[in-house]
Amino acid sequence: MVICFSVSLKAQSADEQSIRKQMGDQVRAWNQGNIEDFMKIYWKDDSLAFIGHGGISYGYNNTLNNYKKNYSDSLQMGKLFFMLIRLKRLSPEYYFVIGKWYLKRQIGDLSGYYTILFQKIKGKWYIITDHSS
Repeated sequence: MVICFSVSLKAQSADEQSIRKQMGDQVRAWNQGNIEDFMKIYWKDDSLAFIGHGGISYGYNNTLNNYKKNYSDSLQMGKLFFMLIRLKRLSPEYYFVIGKWYLKRQIGDLSGYYTILFQKIKGKWYIITDHSS
């Protein structure tokens, strides 16, 4: 579930609606235990940057492998919730997102914040940088 604090749907641009939809699809994929579908929003490129508690890593495959290693089963994955705090258009090709993530898990809940940079590539929005703490 994505909880949004923003303007009405009518006031949102098509790009903003697309990003919100993709993030909602990402949450659904996670909650179904499908990390590959969760990753569809990430840019499939060696330049993808992910910054987490372990530092920075580059590349789509490294990011995918880290998710699979750290969230290897449904107990580790739990149920994901996003709260979007800010979605800001930087240019026609870039959006900046600030939010909070929650993992509800039987083995102990986790939460943190994220900042994400989206880029429009070939008509579709992709995460090119993700900093999650």
